[in-house]
Amino acid sequence: MMMHKLLHNWRYYGFEEEQYHENMEKVFNNNLRGLCRLNMIAAIFMACFSIYPMMFEHKILKACIYLFAAAVALALFIFSTYKFKQLKQEKYIDKQIIYLLMIIFYADIMLFGIYVGVWSNPDGVAVTFMSLLICALFMFITSPLFNFCLNSSAFLVFSVSTIIFKKFELWVPDVENASLAFMLSLIFGWQIAKMRIRFVHESNELENERDSLYNLSTIDELTQLKNRRDFTQTFQRFLGNYRQADNFLCIALMDIDFFKKYNDHYGHSKGDDCLRSVGKMLNELQNSDGIYAARVGGEEFAMLWFQEDAASVNKVTALVSRNMCKLNIPHDKSKVAPFVTLSIGVHVVKCGASYDMHALYDQADKALYAAKKKGRNSAVISGSRESI
Repeated sequence: MMMHKLLHNWRYYGFEEEQYHENMEKVFNNNLRGLCRLNMIAAIFMACFSIYPMMFEHKILKACIYLFAAAVALALFIFSTYKFKQLKQEKYIDKQIIYLLMIIFYADIMLFGIYVGVWSNPDGVAVTFMSLLICALFMFITSPLFNFCLNSSAFLVFSVSTIIFKKFELWVPDVENASLAFMLSLIFGWQIAKMRIRFVHESNELENERDSLYNLSTIDELTQLKNRRDFTQTFQRFLGNYRQADNFLCIALMDIDFFKKYNDHYGHSKGDDCLRSVGKMLNELQNSDGIYAARVGGEEFAMLWFQEDAASVNKVTALVSRNMCKLNIPHDKSKVAPFVTLSIGVHVVKCGASYDMHALYDQADKALYAAKKKGRNSAVISGSRESI
């Protein structure tokens, strides 16, 4: 049981499996950024290494091997940069491509380090390889198993190469260096990955908490519609933000007819149920037709939407009335229908002109008052001659 817990903790960087996968999804693609930076540094570093054997030692093969490693790093830099730009545009890149790029990069670094530390230096102790191995994976966020496999393969290849190409007295210090590099890379790589995943996790938690607090401040608890505060902010935004095809802005205010009588007759509990039903109906309308809806008072609701053709505004009011009729909420005290109905006042304005939000709200309120005066369970649409 204890061993299973330790393995689980190691495998998921100390997080729960679900948390790990959720946060890793957001962190993993950042490996492309690390590949861009590391390959650029590696290409320059390896190219510089080729200068000495070419200019002073006159060892063309050695210089060519360094240049080949530099060319591979440069090609990886160009390709990973292209993929990184593609990621920012499309927001998704196949993980297998990123894994493949990391494997090629690590193989290039590993073979370069082995060549420097073993093949070109058979009579000396390798020091370069240790630093390369430790630093290579620090900028990547991968699973501990993938990290372990890369480090193990590098350690085995280096150790076998040392035994084959070096003298017996150099085996111990080289393998000790490789072992130290292997352990440090695993430990520090694991800790750095854990810290970066934890940072993303905490950022997500803060963002979720912020969204939760924002929802509490902008959503009406009873109807689950937006509240008056959000309506005011959205109204202001609608006045300035519209598409080229949106010719008209519509502001609608709605009242439940004879709601006080409904409350007095059925009780406040039933009144709340009625408000919830209206809220659900308006939320569905928002989801299906993109019409913003909010509760702005006790039994008063508001809607905002853009319309290409002002003559079609009545289609929206008719849809709201039909949906309200489908709810079929009994209302024995209503003077206009045996069920709960709405009075609707709409004011329509041309998009793009300068308007005062409060003045437009007052115009919609006057249209609502006219609908009530007309006999309730009806809609009145007002606006300039250009609009209607």
